[in-house]
Amino acid sequence: MSQNVVVLIGRILLSAMFILAGYPKLLDPSGTAGMIANAGIPAATLLAYLAGLFELVAGIFILVGFQTKIAAYLLAAFSIFTALVFHSGSIAVPDFPEGANNLLTMFNGLMMMKNLTIGGGFLVLAAFGPGALSVDARLGVTDAVRA
Repeated sequence: MSQNVVVLIGRILLSAMFILAGYPKLLDPSGTAGMIANAGIPAATLLAYLAGLFELVAGIFILVGFQTKIAAYLLAAFSIFTALVFHSGSIAVPDFPEGANNLLTMFNGLMMMKNLTIGGGFLVLAAFGPGALSVDARLGVTDAVRA
């Protein structure tokens, strides 16, 4: 399999999560707004809509390989930020059994590591480009042809 096909598959896999997470936030941002509010960040509903729009648009940019370096750096920062702000602590739901809270804390830690790992993937994509099977390559963006 050619390197450009592998990079395309990588872009599809990296983008899918953000496209599939961003669109529902635009339809119903309440869950995300709740997480944002619980973190003590103001304007939670507005930020939830903005996060959904960002995830959807940046995910599509990665999918098609358009403005890949910018989109990848932004998604890396977003992934690392969300890992540290929303997934780095323990979970203590009132009236939940200790074992359930421990399990939720474990899952939260896994979510943190997932986000950090995805951030790393986006940094690699930003550094090496989207490959020849991308809009950037069609437009002659020099970073696109490295991969």
